[in-house]
Parts: sequence; C-alpha cells; structure tokens
Amino acid sequence: MPISAVLWDIDDTLFDYTGADTAGLARHLAEQGLGGRYGSPAQALVRWREATDRHWARFAAGETGFEEQRWDRVRDFLERPAMADEEAAAWFQGYLEHYEASWELFPDVLPALEALAGTHRHGVLSNSSLPNQDRKLRSLGLRERFEVLVCAAELGVSKPEAGAFLAACTALGLEPGEVAYVGDQPEIDARGARDAGLVAVWLDRTGGRGRTPEGVHRIEDLAQLPELLAGHTRFGARSGIR
Repeated sequence: MPISAVLWDIDDTLFDYTGADTAGLARHLAEQGLGGRYGSPAQALVRWREATDRHWARFAAGETGFEEQRWDRVRDFLERPAMADEEAAAWFQGYLEHYEASWELFPDVLPALEALAGTHRHGVLSNSSLPNQDRKLRSLGLRERFEVLVCAAELGVSKPEAGAFLAACTALGLEPGEVAYVGDQPEIDARGARDAGLVAVWLDRTGGRGRTPEGVHRIEDLAQLPELLAGHTRFGARSGIR
C-alpha cells in the first residue's frame, strides 16, 4: 500500500531534546547554587530523567495531572517531598526557561521535510500535551508543516498503545497501512507503530543502540527517509534500509 503520510515524534526526533535538557538543567542548577550537587551535568541529567520517567508513568496511567507530574518531578529530584506546589512550580518554571532557550532542530530535519514536500502529508503524535508541543513546534518554526498534532494528554492513551497511533491515523483520515511513523525509541515508537499496523521507522541517531525489532526499518539520519518511503510507494514492500 502506498505511503501517503508521515507521523512524527518530536523529542529527540525533530529537535534535540536531550541536548536542550542537559544544557537547561545545568544552567538552572548553576543559577540555584546547585551546580555541584549531582556531580557532572550528565549525572544530574540521569537523576532528572529518572524522576521524569517515574512521574510521567503516573501521568500516563491517569494517576496525576500534567502540571502535577512536573511538580512531583521537582520534589523527587531535589529530595524535598513536602515542597509546596507553588515553590515546585516556580522551580520548574526556572528550569523550563533555560531548557527552552536551548531548543534547536537537528540539522537533517528541514532538508527531509523539504524533500518530502508535495509527496507526503505530515502529522505529529506525541506522548506530551497539546499546548506544550504546539508551542514547541511554533517556536521551532515547524507547526505549519503538520496537518494534525495529536498528544497523549488530551487523547487519554499514549504510545506504545495501538490506540494512540490509530487515533492519529484517524485524524489524518488514513488507514494505518498508508502511514509511516518516525521516532527515536525502538519500543515506544517503532514497535508500537508496527503493532498498530503502521510502517515503523526507528531513527537511531546514535547508532548501535541494540537490535532492530522485527518488521521495523532502522535509519540513522533523516536523509535516508525519502528513499525508504519511495520504496514503499513504488513497490508496497519493505525497502533495503534497516
């Protein structure tokens, strides 16, 4: 079946989330006088990401709200469980300002979108919230390139659940087999998309991050994407890119 549209992940796929997170957190900690508390910026990021994963999982399970999981991340990271909501919100806002000041697209993003312009429609499926990701895409100058923006917070289901991918396909008015999904996570993005019936593309920017799941295409640069999609369009079969 020809591929008519591409659904995209955002964080660490379109923009350098890890780079921005590392720089933003380091600057905020320095501003707060906590620059040496966690060792190196990389060590601080590991701790921050662990707190993020824990509390995002609670949010995804419907156990807490979007803003509340942010405040709990701060409490967890700082080891201050009794921290008031207002103080946690202010701390997170300070981090957020440094993080957003570090936003950058990966250099292969605009060339890939230009190469696919006129041949494929585009949308976004993200495990975040609509206001958060809409603002991010607008700040990065990308929002008008995507017909639809579907986010877990409003949808009530998140990747890798099939319902998230199917809802995004429905928003495009297409069958899953007509849509490719591009994301940086082999399980949450690629395996989830594959199981939902989409063409699954794992963008492994760092290379060598483990075995490619069966039925998943693996690329290391978005420059490879047009060829992969062209192979599906012409032949309706898997391309040679792994």
